[in-house]
Amino acid sequence: MHIVDGALAYPVVVGGAGLAVAGILRGLKDLEVERIPAAGVLSATFFIAALIHVPIGPSSAHLLLNGLAGLVLGWAAFPALFVGLLLQAVFFGFGGLTTLGVNTLALALPAVIVHMLCRPGLHAQKIGVAALWGGLGGALAVAMTAALIALALALSGQHYLSAAKLILIAHLPLMVIEGLLCAAAVTLIRQVKPNLLGLFDQSLARG
Repeated sequence: MHIVDGALAYPVVVGGAGLAVAGILRGLKDLEVERIPAAGVLSATFFIAALIHVPIGPSSAHLLLNGLAGLVLGWAAFPALFVGLLLQAVFFGFGGLTTLGVNTLALALPAVIVHMLCRPGLHAQKIGVAALWGGLGGALAVAMTAALIALALALSGQHYLSAAKLILIAHLPLMVIEGLLCAAAVTLIRQVKPNLLGLFDQSLARG
């Protein structure tokens, strides 16, 4: 989701930027050298997935994949998603530079929360259980991102309340789609590269 320049009140822009910077710094601290390739791939995947979007008032709907980014990267999802958003704003005009902080926060904070809540479930012996946790993480990340975008708009003026409600409703189908995609991705990762999820026992991946 991208909020365009000029849509948000100044305090919301400043507050979002400050929190985003804090998250990016924390993410860079957690981004170990061996995880940089995974961060790059997920950032590029988000960048490409978000190119196809449907305008919804001052925002838009598109695949996010921030749930998957959070499950794999944790706090490192902040810099990964920030890079994707920055490139989209510069090259395609999606979102804006002044709202980059809010857009980053709305995507990356849910990713971190999903990591904390759902990542332990990916260590389940049965791959089907892990897939369910992955699907839950994907859907939950979309729900929280939609809620944060709606909150940012609502805090910026009463005239955005209808748009905020529309964003929440429009992203209900996306929750289902992202949940299924994330479940499938977790299943595949467990089978081919379980160490991305912190799984080093190959027997777990086949469980």
